[in-house]
Amino acid sequence: MKDKQSLAPDSTAVRVALWRALHALADAPPHVIEDEVGLKLAAPEGDWQSRPDMNPLFTAPFRASIVARARFIEDLVVEQSGRGVGQYVLLGAGLDSFAQRRPEVASRLKVFEVDPPGPQAWKRQRLEDLGFGIPDCLKFVPVDFEAGDSWKDALVSAGFDGTKPAVVASTGVSMYLTKEAITATLRQVAEMAKGSTLAMSFLLPVEMADPEVRPGLERAVKGAAASGTPFLSFFMPDEMLALAREAGFKEVHHVPAAELARLYFSGRKDGLRPPSNAEELLVAGT
Repeated sequence: MKDKQSLAPDSTAVRVALWRALHALADAPPHVIEDEVGLKLAAPEGDWQSRPDMNPLFTAPFRASIVARARFIEDLVVEQSGRGVGQYVLLGAGLDSFAQRRPEVASRLKVFEVDPPGPQAWKRQRLEDLGFGIPDCLKFVPVDFEAGDSWKDALVSAGFDGTKPAVVASTGVSMYLTKEAITATLRQVAEMAKGSTLAMSFLLPVEMADPEVRPGLERAVKGAAASGTPFLSFFMPDEMLALAREAGFKEVHHVPAAELARLYFSGRKDGLRPPSNAEELLVAGT
C-alpha cells in the first residue's frame, strides 16, 4: 500500500496550479486564463499566498509564462477541434483543469490525461470529492514511466484511435528528461496520424534568460536538484526545431515568449508578460 505522500501530486504540479489561480487573484484584468479548479484540487493552507514561491511581484514573469503557455495550447486545441481533430492528449497532465473549465470544447473531444498512477488516482478522487465528477470525454491514462510502461500502448488501451489525428501537449516536462527521452517522445508523436500537432515547452539555457528572471531560474535549478528531480535538458530554439525535424515532423515552429506576449499581454499597464529566452514552445505537425 502506497502512503498518501506517494499518491499526491509533486510540488511542481501544485505550484503551477497555484500560479494559475494567483493570476486571477493578484493580476489586473483582462486575465489570460482563469483557473480556480486547480486551486480547489490543491487545497493549500489558508495562508498559501504568503509562501515565498507565491510572492506576487517576484513570481510575476514566471506566472505569466505559465498562463501564456496554457492559453496558447487551449487556443490550439479549440482551433484544431474546429478542423475536425477529436483527440487531445496531455503528457504529464498534473492538475490541469481543461475538461472542467472548458466543457463546451472538451465535450467534442476525447481528452486523455497521461500521468503516473499514484498522483492520477489522487486527482481522480479529488475531482469526485469536489463534485466535479469525471465527464465521459475525460480518459485517465495511468503510466508508470519508471517501470518502462509505454504511454502510447496505454493510450490505445484507454480508447485512443491511432488512425485519427490528435493534439498532444507536453508542458513543463522536457527539462526533467534526458535528450534521449525527449527524442523518443518526439518520434512517437511524429508517428501519429497525419494532421496531428504537438505543442511542447522547453527551457533555454539559464544564461540566455532575461537578467531580471535569471536569479529566479538559477534558484529553480538548484531547488530541483536538491529535491531529487534535477533539470536535465536545455535547448536553444534551433536545436529543438532540428530534433523535431529529425524525429519526422513535417512542419516545425518555434513560438517565442515575444509572440505569446503579443497575443495575450498587449496593452497591459502593469508590465506583466512572460520572460524572453526562458521557457518557450515548439509546435510541430505530422
